[in-house]
Amino acid sequence: LQLAESGGGLVQPGGSLTLSCVASGDTPDHTTINWWRQVPGKEREGVACIDSDGRDAYYAESVKGRFTISRDSTKNTAYLQINPLKPEDTGVYYCASGVDWTTAEEMCHWPAYEYDAWGQGTQVTVSS
Repeated sequence: LQLAESGGGLVQPGGSLTLSCVASGDTPDHTTINWWRQVPGKEREGVACIDSDGRDAYYAESVKGRFTISRDSTKNTAYLQINPLKPEDTGVYYCASGVDWTTAEEMCHWPAYEYDAWGQGTQVTVSS
């Protein structure tokens, strides 16, 4: 399984972005794709996680109400909509895939090795 993110860029505060993550290759049943980010000076954190059925979603407190995770299974693509963007959202955003044997909240706190695959990351810079 391979993942590839896209959609990052330079955006002004208050703007919006939609990040995409395309999965290719074989995926086990109950595989889900979640979103993590690494901001300068901090550890990578899970910001938006969802189970494979799309019924259980979790958002980090810092992004609640502004981030929306979704998935189009027909396209093997996951999305992260961000609106409005804040300067503190600046960082590298990664998608990660794994089998959802726990809750979405727990998946957002997994160690990196629990995920089966990671994308290469896409840079998001929020600045005026």
